[in-house]
Amino acid sequence: MNTTATPRLDFVQCLHPGGLHRMAYWEWGDPANDDVVVCVHGLTRQGRDFDRLAQALQRRWRVVCPDVVGRGRSDWLEQPLHYQLPQYVGDMVALLARLRARRLAWVGTSMGGLIGIALAGMRDAPVQALVLNDIGPSIAPAGLARIGGYVGQPSRFASIDEGAEYLRTISAGFGPHSAQQWLELSRPMFVADGDGWRLHYDAGIRAAFAGVDAAVVQAGELALWALYDAIRAPTLLLRGAESDILAPATAAAMAARGPHARLHEFAGVGHAPTLVDAEQIAAVTAFVDATPPAR
Repeated sequence: MNTTATPRLDFVQCLHPGGLHRMAYWEWGDPANDDVVVCVHGLTRQGRDFDRLAQALQRRWRVVCPDVVGRGRSDWLEQPLHYQLPQYVGDMVALLARLRARRLAWVGTSMGGLIGIALAGMRDAPVQALVLNDIGPSIAPAGLARIGGYVGQPSRFASIDEGAEYLRTISAGFGPHSAQQWLELSRPMFVADGDGWRLHYDAGIRAAFAGVDAAVVQAGELALWALYDAIRAPTLLLRGAESDILAPATAAAMAARGPHARLHEFAGVGHAPTLVDAEQIAAVTAFVDATPPAR
């Protein structure tokens, strides 16, 4: 099948309360290939996070990496309170309708994994293989507080190198990376802003953290566990051995219930494995390539 050195950028129109917005997505590989892997990023990230993984997968798959609304090249929503899981799931349903996949695998990092759980747990879900990267229905409070401490904070940088260094200070859990790997991960995270650079996302995504109390968290976890238990697709659970988001007890429970996820841990990594390391890429590609054809 055809492969590409750089991804194609396209857009799909999606619905939100009160209007329409465009969601951007990056596509690798043969555009006619109906075997599709959708890779979805974490809360403050964007679709180019998966460049290295997509380059490895595109030999056999068409790889689609959306910028979730409010991030990257996608539109921003007028009402920040709409930056919630149901909106993201609805947008992905619109994307999947556009893709018309015969065989569909899903790779979700952090927030992208929560979207995957919600989709794969629905009746007649099209997801035939699910990779959850350092995320589960229960999120450890310490990790959630850490992320809430930096998401949406004002940030402007004189150069991409300066911005990349800032990202390194809040991303220690990503584990060790070469200078080239870190620059590749960091460059798409910034957009030009006058004579400087700013982070690519709408600071309004922070609104999702406002007003979240113990009762809301508990209700959300119960709903996610119910969806997880309904998943029928083979599931691979990746975990950074030092993760402060996916607790060992949660990972063990995910291996024991629902789709009985296969657990693969990476030493020396926290939240979340970036899937640029050769070992991490190999774990994902081996699992995804074993996805059976659609019945």
